[in-house]
Amino acid sequence: MPFPSVQEIIPSHFFTPEEQIRAEYPALADRILRLRQMYNWLISNPECKDKQFVDEAIGRFSISKTLAYDDLKIIKAMLPNITDTSRDFHRWRYNEMILETYQMAKKRKDTKTMERAATSYAKFNNINVEDELSMPYDQIVIQPFTATDDPSVLGIKPLPNIDKKINDLIEKYRAESIDIDDIEYEEADLGYDNYEEVKETDNDNPF
Repeated sequence: MPFPSVQEIIPSHFFTPEEQIRAEYPALADRILRLRQMYNWLISNPECKDKQFVDEAIGRFSISKTLAYDDLKIIKAMLPNITDTSRDFHRWRYNEMILETYQMAKKRKDTKTMERAATSYAKFNNINVEDELSMPYDQIVIQPFTATDDPSVLGIKPLPNIDKKINDLIEKYRAESIDIDDIEYEEADLGYDNYEEVKETDNDNPF
């Protein structure tokens, strides 16, 4: 089985403890840790140019320019996945900090801080919201649909004086239409008094 590449390892192990990375991927550990540090530098300097990133990597780790550009390429390619991973990490870290704050306040018997920490924990994890209401429906933006008879919104060139043409056609066909007389429904008179008489007559018909 081929050894996994850095690109395959980063999404799931970018924030794995250093000891575990060195134990599981000894040959790639230094590079993974270097990419982690340069990723943190990159998000702290979002407006930096590629050359600035490369110069920083060379100055920090004494690597070649080719390898520095290769690191930049990997970070850019993995940035969306790393961002999702980092969010999970920060969520976990936030919970750890809140729980630690709660425990410290508990030791000091600081009930106010305990209450604030518990409230923050509950709000952050949405445990104070009913399951069926946990979806943020109030944050869903309704599409601003507006009714219109203007075909130009579809890229169709509107006809000039369309309302007048419609009214002219209505008047034209109204004048040409034949008057229709409404008549009431009448039962058909077949000359038979009952169903049996109709049935016998049908049986006598050779066709």
